[in-house]
Amino acid sequence: MRIIVLGAGHVGRAIVEALYADHDITVIDTDPERLQALADRYDVRVVEGNGTTKRVIAEAGIMDCALFIASTSREEANLVSAMLVKKLSRAMVVVRTTSVEYLDAWREREIDVDFMVSSELETANAIGGLIGIPAARQTDVFADGQVQIVEFDVPANATVIGQPLSTASLPKDSKVVSIIRGEKMRHPSGQERIEANDRIVVIGSPSAARQWSRVISDEQERVDDIVIFGAGQMGTTIARVLMDRGIRVRFVEGRAERAREVAEELPNARVFHASAFDPEFFQRERIGKATAAVFALNDDPGNLFSAVLAKTHGVKLTIALAHDQSSIDVYEKGGVDVAINPRQVIAEELVRFGHDPRIRQIAMLDHDRFEILDLTVREESELAGTRYDDLPKTGSVIGAIIRDGTPIFPHGDDILKAGDRVIVFVESRRASLVERVL
Repeated sequence: MRIIVLGAGHVGRAIVEALYADHDITVIDTDPERLQALADRYDVRVVEGNGTTKRVIAEAGIMDCALFIASTSREEANLVSAMLVKKLSRAMVVVRTTSVEYLDAWREREIDVDFMVSSELETANAIGGLIGIPAARQTDVFADGQVQIVEFDVPANATVIGQPLSTASLPKDSKVVSIIRGEKMRHPSGQERIEANDRIVVIGSPSAARQWSRVISDEQERVDDIVIFGAGQMGTTIARVLMDRGIRVRFVEGRAERAREVAEELPNARVFHASAFDPEFFQRERIGKATAAVFALNDDPGNLFSAVLAKTHGVKLTIALAHDQSSIDVYEKGGVDVAINPRQVIAEELVRFGHDPRIRQIAMLDHDRFEILDLTVREESELAGTRYDDLPKTGSVIGAIIRDGTPIFPHGDDILKAGDRVIVFVESRRASLVERVL
């Protein structure tokens, strides 16, 4: 497939890295250094110029393009280029936006693009998923909420350590699809044992995911009171998603005017005009009593400092947004429980459009080393009718099957059938192979 990506920033790079091996990709950007870095690392064509002009889009080869992804952080530029592409070609057009208003307008068919994806909304949904699984490092929901994928770091006191998986007392309706130990990954057999400091990936029902959280951690308190630091567009979108789930939200916002605006916009949320770095405020308002805190300030050092301050005052679960991918490791070493890069979240959603059309959803794990694919088994698949234990080793594990609307977490004697919707854990470099054989 011929794909044009507008934007060579973090999101554009993630899209290229996930798709370049199997597609003919051209990247448009005004920054020659960004383009050269992509061209040096990946086998892609680059075009320097303004992607909102007909000349540059034509130079990129839009007439022969099957998919156009507008992924820059400038949503107006994304929309202008998308409208040009719709007039000039038959390409599928996917647009990244930071505006919930634009997303609503697209849903009302007032904006003529094929798909529009909001980084704020995707990030808010990711945080919403984490809130219910406090021990999770990362989580995602598949198959309309019937299947949950959870990534855990195993502490030294976890009860699952040292027991063979086949005999350990583990939550029903779940499967450990991967054990990551240092740089090595293994698809565990029944005799495999989980060790302290392993990172494991579990696919199961939502209730099983919550049980796994209790197995991994003794913390079982329900998260129902959250403090959000930063009341910008990202923070307010997160708040709306959480309040829709019945969670009480408090805001801490340093700008007086913005604090007043949010208090009017979200009357059910309590809004404090205060500094996110003021220990006296933390003490006075008993911020440490909150069961979780989300740090959505505009700078990573501020998020880190505020999160560490919250931990010292007793907040059990801290979730911080990282605007730079390099901040993720710093956050984790600094004691932040969960770090989320909104650009990476939106990149995962955009990458889906470059995969096989049967793929309904995709998630990336462990710095994009692994993928979770949600796809349907073809009628002509050579694996249809095969026992689960007899499936060939393709560097992948089927963690769940959706058959006739019902989730199945397969065992050795279960049979894979044509038409099954499968949730597959796979090494990223083998994803295209799995797509072909299924």
